[in-house]
Amino acid sequence: METKGKASTRAKDKYNAANYDQVKFWTPKGYREEIDAAADSAGMSRNAFIMEAIKEKIQREKVEPPQE
Repeated sequence: METKGKASTRAKDKYNAANYDQVKFWTPKGYREEIDAAADSAGMSRNAFIMEAIKEKIQREKVEPPQE
């Protein structure tokens, strides 16, 4: 069996797969730059900015998390 990539990359990928869900969405051309500018002005990464916006929306809408 041939393995590709560095061991550190494989370890990070394994950790991320076990601990995070990936959410991908599409925006109109140019909107990513607008998000990035807003995140920069807030002193946040794009991901942190989007996560905060989602959390605020959920709180405002009083959306209950699913019961397991």
